[in-house]
Amino acid sequence: MTSVQVFGSPASTEVARVLACLFEKEVEFQLIRTDTYRGKHRKPDYLKLQPSGESLTYEDGKKTLVDSRAICLHVAETFAEKGNTELLGRGTFERASMEQWLRTESQSFDPPSSRLVFYLAFAQTEGIERDEEEVQKSKKELEKVLDIYERRLNDTNYLAGDQFTLADLSHLPNTYSLMTMVPECAAMFKERPNVMKWWEAISCRPKWARVVELQKAAPALA
Repeated sequence: MTSVQVFGSPASTEVARVLACLFEKEVEFQLIRTDTYRGKHRKPDYLKLQPSGESLTYEDGKKTLVDSRAICLHVAETFAEKGNTELLGRGTFERASMEQWLRTESQSFDPPSSRLVFYLAFAQTEGIERDEEEVQKSKKELEKVLDIYERRLNDTNYLAGDQFTLADLSHLPNTYSLMTMVPECAAMFKERPNVMKWWEAISCRPKWARVVELQKAAPALA
């Protein structure tokens, strides 16, 4: 029986990010589905990690982690020779570039994209009023970071260079939600040719398709 266990719902950005990494690294794991984002408990930042670790818990033997990006770095380093061996970049320079763009995703891309996914894809179904001020603010913030990506991707195929890395992988969950459920946000990507080419390249990866299939499965009862 595998020692790696992931507790959470694949519908969570945090969990989906870790699952994508585990699939890329071809690491065997057990997914224990839990659903902490249902009904009135769902909040605008529901896609993010909760301090108590409710949204995501990763266990490998006696080791426990709850931050998705830290987990991905741990997995990529621990299982360096398995599966995709380039998630950390090739050499020290690409590793530094990958970490730089991973921070950009965490600090600049994730906040507005998470808010937009919530307000434009889920809030109405939960009976939560749309915060138009937050929506417009988030759209402007997202457009700014996408403009940065557009310029960067004019010179490279992926954010850290010419290889798919954790910097790209980390964008998959929220971008997938925006592209498939929020047409007005999908248009932001489509009107930027370099960004769209990048999205098409990372979203068609077979390992990500496996995460999407898990997201379509029936949610947990707990």
